[in-house]
Amino acid sequence: MNWKELFGKYAGHIESNFDKLTNDLKFRMGYIDPIQILPYRTYGTINRLYLKGRVLEDEKIVGAQDKDTILSNLLNMYKRFESDEVPDAKLRATYGNEYQDAVTDKEGYFHFDLFPSQPIIAEELWHKVDLHLTEVPHPYTGDVRAKAEVMIPPPEAEYGIISDIDDTIVRTSATDMFAMARTVFLHNAKTRLPFAGVSEFYKSLQLGRNGKRNNPFFYVSSSPWNMYDLLRDFLDLNQIPAGPLLLRDFGLANNSIFKSGGGHMGHKFTQIEQILLMYPNLNFVLVGDSGQEDPKIYREVALRFPGRILAIYIRDVQLTQREKIAIDISKELTEHKLEMVIVDNTAEAAEHAAKTGLIWREAIPAIEQDKAEDKGETAGKEEATIMGDGKA
Repeated sequence: MNWKELFGKYAGHIESNFDKLTNDLKFRMGYIDPIQILPYRTYGTINRLYLKGRVLEDEKIVGAQDKDTILSNLLNMYKRFESDEVPDAKLRATYGNEYQDAVTDKEGYFHFDLFPSQPIIAEELWHKVDLHLTEVPHPYTGDVRAKAEVMIPPPEAEYGIISDIDDTIVRTSATDMFAMARTVFLHNAKTRLPFAGVSEFYKSLQLGRNGKRNNPFFYVSSSPWNMYDLLRDFLDLNQIPAGPLLLRDFGLANNSIFKSGGGHMGHKFTQIEQILLMYPNLNFVLVGDSGQEDPKIYREVALRFPGRILAIYIRDVQLTQREKIAIDISKELTEHKLEMVIVDNTAEAAEHAAKTGLIWREAIPAIEQDKAEDKGETAGKEEATIMGDGKA
């Protein structure tokens, strides 16, 4: 066992005991915030509904506004990472006349695997499951309920899309630690900037060529689950197609705080592999960037599932060494008759998608227009930041 694993093991043990002691003390003194169920968007099939989420004390994180100050953004981010989980809480998930019970783990997470007695009619992408908090190991008030959203690709879906988030659809500067910290901690869902044209391009991929807008999206990221609400709101506010957000655990308890390189690649590959295994009759388009490990991960996915990957789009983050890695992998995949397209912007990806029949060529003008509008908006926001707007 190396020093990181050893440190993680004992630090996690200390963290768990400290959390338990803190919770017991709060319960005895009555310092308990209202409780909430935070369900995550997940995916399933006509025979299986998988649910995941967390039971937390409600920290009253304020919804994002354009004029939020740096201080309010920092405060909200602090609340996300200082979340007070509720372990050993009992919940019931109900779909139609069927239900299942589950108990939260020590970090407040819950999981459900529902197997309806009758196959679900998957005419729409999204299906809702009722969640009800039935028991908590300390006094609480109110009838705590929520609705979980589960995506089931309908039979006529043409293909699925698996997309990275950071530096693929949202500007994060993940290759620059200080720039990334500034973006993550000082901005919110409204002030974080999408890449130009992403919204319309992703809408065109979801629409495909059958015109039914039912091609499913999956978002795989190495961001921690604590960022879930911010990323969900970012997608919704920028009218980027909704999809399950597959994030990763972060903390001392599971030693994940040290898992940056191999952990990043392992997490993403595992999540993508599970998606392709869940839908064996569905092919996929992969979208990522050259900044971290996406080209390597997508190469492994394409080779692991021959014939299942229709196209791979990699946004070039303008780092010479990273670009060279992506180009070399692209050349390697050509020998396997797989296409990894390295692009500078969304319009280039859209052109290729239209040429290969993934989207209608008639969608290109809307993507170009969206790209132009986003560039204007980006310039305005960046200028406002330079001029001092949004100071604490």
